[in-house]
Amino acid sequence: MNQFPSYGLPGDLDACRTLLRGGSRTFYAASLLLPTRVRDPAIALYAFCRVADDAVDLAQEDGLSTANAAVRALARLHLRLDRVYSGDPLPQPADRAFADVVKRFAIPKTLPLALLEGFEWDTVGRRYATIEDLQAYAVRVAGTVGAMMALLMDVRTPEALARACDLGIGMQLTNIARDVGEDARAGRLYLPLEWLQEEGVNPEGFLNDPRFDSRIARVIARLLAAADEAYERARDGVAALPADCRPGIDAAGRLYAEIGRQVERQQLDSVSCRAVVSGRRKLRVALPALTAVLRTAGAGQARPAIQAAQFLINAVVNEPVEPRVRIDEQSGFPILAPVRGIWRWLSAVDDRLGRILEMFDRLEREERAGMRGMGRV
Repeated sequence: MNQFPSYGLPGDLDACRTLLRGGSRTFYAASLLLPTRVRDPAIALYAFCRVADDAVDLAQEDGLSTANAAVRALARLHLRLDRVYSGDPLPQPADRAFADVVKRFAIPKTLPLALLEGFEWDTVGRRYATIEDLQAYAVRVAGTVGAMMALLMDVRTPEALARACDLGIGMQLTNIARDVGEDARAGRLYLPLEWLQEEGVNPEGFLNDPRFDSRIARVIARLLAAADEAYERARDGVAALPADCRPGIDAAGRLYAEIGRQVERQQLDSVSCRAVVSGRRKLRVALPALTAVLRTAGAGQARPAIQAAQFLINAVVNEPVEPRVRIDEQSGFPILAPVRGIWRWLSAVDDRLGRILEMFDRLEREERAGMRGMGRV
């Protein structure tokens, strides 16, 4: 008999897994290092977020401009979220599974609403004057997911939530640094305007003719440095997680940070080419995450949350629930699972690593085949 709860109807989680294998491969690979009790609801969470993101990005309707179609799509997403929280989700796998997740883990509606707000900022082509403004955007489109992931692990302390938001911020800043050229050619600009001004780069001129030069390189380098600062803060919070959850979360941070390293190996040119991390390199980067199970609390855990993320933390704190894990009264962090349970989890690592290696090998073959098709290999 399955000891773990199901989410949605039979087959819904399988549909969510299929969705993520095609569209969120880095997360899916890292999720293989999570225990089943967390991996299943995390797959449902990410699937709903992926569906929501795609609904806005790919919105097209006859007779409507792309922007107006995106606004319509966003309105429909709000209705879908309302139904999720009312317990009457649309008859779609991601919606049904996510509805069960938000109920079981008491996820405040403020968190997914903030995610939709970030999507709304995208639909109106919002620009970001400072790195703080850009962090506020990253909090909404990625910090929200980090905070919800913490709740799936039954971790609700302000300190741990702050670090979870930091991880999401780091990931989003890395994504932006990687996609500078792709975004510009689509008419989107996320680089802080203040930094562009300091380098003498005209934003409109860059959007009209995206070209890489030393000025753009310096802006991208600053953005990657800001991402690295966020990863460093997030790393301090790994010890606040249940021991068997640490490797998966640590691996996710390492894999995303490696995208930044690949941008650096390309001399910071993410305008004329897109950084792609090979499957075998991803595996080498992820392997050290296994030692995270032994991570001890660091002084950085006590650092305050960035101001832009505080409203998410407040939303969780103001909706207290009975914790399902024991909390140490002195540190405020979850007590380690019994040693027997940790060793049982570690005994399955060989099988998980085999699955990850097989997945990365397949992805690398696909990447190389795609690059040959573009004449780049």
